[in-house]
Amino acid sequence: MRLEDFDNDEDKIIQDRLKQKTWNEIRTNDSWAIFKIMAEFVNGYENMGRIGPCVSIFGSARTKPEDKYYKLAESIAFKISKAGYGVITGGGPGIMEAGNKGAHLGGGTSVGLNIVLPFEQHFNPYIDGDKNLNFDYFFVRKVMFVKYSQGFVVMPGGFGTMDELFEAMTLIQTKKIARFPIILVGTSFWSGLIEWIKTVLIEKEHTVGPDDLKLIKIVDTEDEVVDVLDNFYKKYNLKPNF
Repeated sequence: MRLEDFDNDEDKIIQDRLKQKTWNEIRTNDSWAIFKIMAEFVNGYENMGRIGPCVSIFGSARTKPEDKYYKLAESIAFKISKAGYGVITGGGPGIMEAGNKGAHLGGGTSVGLNIVLPFEQHFNPYIDGDKNLNFDYFFVRKVMFVKYSQGFVVMPGGFGTMDELFEAMTLIQTKKIARFPIILVGTSFWSGLIEWIKTVLIEKEHTVGPDDLKLIKIVDTEDEVVDVLDNFYKKYNLKPNF
């Protein structure tokens, strides 16, 4: 079928991705992509390297302002800012917007690492003007999150949130990066996942070590989030991990 024969955008995107390309087209596209990727890394490093210690807040882009988790994320970011940490989010709506809003209201650093997507994502108005970075590549953006964060606060979310959570746990578990706090917010949301990891991955299949669950803390309030961060960095001196 031709591209114009498809009646919805998703099918058109799939067809466009799958259409045959010549070897020269593939080689040329890949070569130029290298320079685009390098440019995103350089821009990210130069901008993020000027910012002090920050905590990343992750969560769903679909969470509405009236949702309890939106309000909780805003309150968490506010208290994190008052405790002296900057806040990094994915720069979009939902929980990300709540995180930037709380940091903004708290007078703290508010960073947005925005990703260009065909739906859902648009940057929110609470990001500091000089700290709104845009990315085309998810993997470059993920490097910025991990490299320049002193902790992860993970609110309820979908696949992207899970991706960031397990990326951080894997890198810490394999000692590719230094350990930092990973805080899951919302016992009712996260308890099922944690129980599955414990009963299936650890006890039944033995694909995960028992100590790996010690990498995370589950809390329900903004004060608990700040306590976990402060207690961790009383034991381990807070300093940029880059």
